[in-house]
Amino acid sequence: MAEASRTFHATLFSLPTFSPRLHFKLSYSHSHPSLHLKRARSVQRSISETKTMSSNTTLPWGCDIDSLENAEALQKWLSDSGLPPQKVGINKVEMGKRGLVALKKINRGEKLLFVPPSLLITSDSDWSSPEAGHVLKQHNVADLPLLATYLISEANLQKSSRWSNYISYLPRQPYSLLYWTRSELDRYLKASQIRLRAIERLADITGTFDDLRRRIFSKHPHLFPKEVFNLVTLRWSFGILLSRLIYLSSMDGKVALVPWADMLNHSCEVETYLNYDKSSQAVVFTTDRAYQPGEQVFTSYGKKSNAELLLSYGFVPKEGTNLNDSVELPLSLKISDKCYKQKLKALKKHGLSASQCYPIQISGWPLELMAYAYLAVSPPSMSKQFEEMAAMASSESIIRKDLRYPEIEEKALQFILDNCESSISKYSKFLKESDSMDLDVTSQEQQNRGVFLKQLAVDLCTSEQKILYRAQYILKRRLRDMRSGELRA
Repeated sequence: MAEASRTFHATLFSLPTFSPRLHFKLSYSHSHPSLHLKRARSVQRSISETKTMSSNTTLPWGCDIDSLENAEALQKWLSDSGLPPQKVGINKVEMGKRGLVALKKINRGEKLLFVPPSLLITSDSDWSSPEAGHVLKQHNVADLPLLATYLISEANLQKSSRWSNYISYLPRQPYSLLYWTRSELDRYLKASQIRLRAIERLADITGTFDDLRRRIFSKHPHLFPKEVFNLVTLRWSFGILLSRLIYLSSMDGKVALVPWADMLNHSCEVETYLNYDKSSQAVVFTTDRAYQPGEQVFTSYGKKSNAELLLSYGFVPKEGTNLNDSVELPLSLKISDKCYKQKLKALKKHGLSASQCYPIQISGWPLELMAYAYLAVSPPSMSKQFEEMAAMASSESIIRKDLRYPEIEEKALQFILDNCESSISKYSKFLKESDSMDLDVTSQEQQNRGVFLKQLAVDLCTSEQKILYRAQYILKRRLRDMRSGELRA
């Protein structure tokens, strides 16, 4: 796992089969069962909480993200607990991160790790404090909040917990967007839509904490003392879970923390991932390439954009390496539109709002985006088509056809281009300002953090702006051809 950090998207969890990590999805729900967080009544509380939570908040458990001090104890505990001899070992890799490196030559197609089910942390794991676990299950707490509370409970027991060696190796404070303050989000990510998703994520955690505190924690203070079970510790546990939970499709769709295996870092060039292997009766990883002794072994966290990787894991891949990169383009109906209310009604019927974001990749944009653009520019004379357009603008639609309205296609493309250029200008402004951006710091530690976060933001915004430039080029060329009559011919 990318030890520079980890974390999560904003309304429901979707567990795609291609991804080894739990994927917290903002806009689109797919076919897999979803785990729901209690939504905060207001994002405002999350905003104020983020202001008060210092980026320097530390916990009495875990370690620094680049520390190897507990590696030997972790490996011994794993071996004593049934982990077989390994062909990989924990070591420091690029930029001081931790990762797994090959101890001997590894051939393509080899199975590695073999973590037995007894070493997995799942919603079925035994609690060191059985009464606390019983209370949570009595209240039908969903898997994710249940696991978050379980992790805090076990961490607080320290050496008394079976998982103490594992927890002591977890990062005390990763660089994920959960650990950026509101001012840092506003300053460094004001051009990217990922800023809003980070704020929504914090609101979800705040809402989940409020719900747990109201229904359970406050009624059982002897089991859940507020000194231990609070918003700071819950934010930590969610940060750990949402960056490390692995979806095991071959194990009846369980989600689990997999000690040792979760030390694997991500590579955009790797397609293989962790899963339960029934023949081995263990969680394994099958390599899709050969590794020489000393080389870092990589896995895939799934087909995620650079923004999703920053949001959940705290890093941005090297420029040009992520073929799945995308940027979210915000689109909105104009309130001045004579058919605004009618169009909004059609959108709401399909779970959409007046403002939507759609992903754009280097290779193009989704059908849903084009459908929304058609709806946004359609005149009153096309009111009978509003429903069809709104349905196609939603990923929930079962209709999949090449939706085209030639009479308004030029206007729709111009609408997308205008929004694209508006976003480009925001990125250009941020990147220009970043060159002379002063860091408001009072210590060397804050200075180092500020430099690091700013560089992450610059790398992300540069990659997202390039995708928008590509879309701008395609749109301009297409509109030019339409206006010159070449496409009509």
